[in-house]
Amino acid sequence: MRNRLLWKLLGINIPVIAGVILVVWLAIDYLAAGYFTVLMNEYHISPDEANGIFLDAIHRYLLWASLCALGLAGALSFLLTRKVLRPLFQMMEVTGRLAAGDYGARVHVTSNDEIGQLGFAFNHMADSLRRIEQLRKTMVADAAHELRTPLTNIRGYLEALHDGVIPPSKATFSMLQLEILRLTKLSEDLLLLARADTAKRDIRRQSLSLRRLVEKVLDLNRPRFETKKLAIEVRISKDADRVVADRDKLLQVVTNLADNGWQYTPEGGHLVISTERTEAGIRTTFANTGEAIAEEDIPFIFERFFRADKSRSREHGGAGIGLSIVKELVEAHGGQVGAASAAGENRIWFILPA
Repeated sequence: MRNRLLWKLLGINIPVIAGVILVVWLAIDYLAAGYFTVLMNEYHISPDEANGIFLDAIHRYLLWASLCALGLAGALSFLLTRKVLRPLFQMMEVTGRLAAGDYGARVHVTSNDEIGQLGFAFNHMADSLRRIEQLRKTMVADAAHELRTPLTNIRGYLEALHDGVIPPSKATFSMLQLEILRLTKLSEDLLLLARADTAKRDIRRQSLSLRRLVEKVLDLNRPRFETKKLAIEVRISKDADRVVADRDKLLQVVTNLADNGWQYTPEGGHLVISTERTEAGIRTTFANTGEAIAEEDIPFIFERFFRADKSRSREHGGAGIGLSIVKELVEAHGGQVGAASAAGENRIWFILPA
């Protein structure tokens, strides 16, 4: 394919050069020769013999000049065309390496023309593929780890019960039930995350009241908040209440953030849910008291299965998927997510168009 493309481009240049030579040849025969005859007549010189000698000489030199021009043009066209097409040849090679799983291969771009821009776009695509592949591997490894922990616990208890090491008791069965519920929650979160990845294709936008959604989620989860004696405050102003979003998906976002606040707010703590109008849209913030998130961990808390060493430890439960679902669903609406942390308070927010 490489040689075919190169020879095709050369084949385009050669007919052009041949056409130019033909035009010059005809111009000499019909214009220069005629003008030569006029000069001969003006100076009373017989033009017949001189005209023939003139045309023969012109044709002979033109023929040699044309052959030299074709050779030089062919050589220059070959070298320049091959240089211009080098990024395309590299893309062919890199494509094969990418298909073989080498996501570190890149095209060396030396120009800023259309082919150079294609090279930059190709490299950007390769970066995206490498990032996606890395996320896939990380997600599979993390999911396997999350599944292995409860399964190992269940297996251990069942073997102990089978061998009579521990007696069957209500406490043992309660422990087994908790591990099974943990597996069920993880599988549900993975399913929600998969659906969130494709959320852009089935968003049904409508005008919604944030206050109503927040109050609905809080009512459903009030018993959980009461067990930890959490003080909940809702600060949603009238001018920052309406957003344009998919009701079910926004309800999932609010539910996940409320659940996140319940998990990481210490007993007797405080959770504040507030909204404000910004240039980008309506910003909804969930602020809870608790141990601050390390500054270096903040950019990663929306990554799948990520936990900060302290505030996202397994002591709180969960698999580190909830905020990833929030990020996917909010960005599917064209919105933004973010987080901030200070001494004694963590803030997670999202922005949706009003």
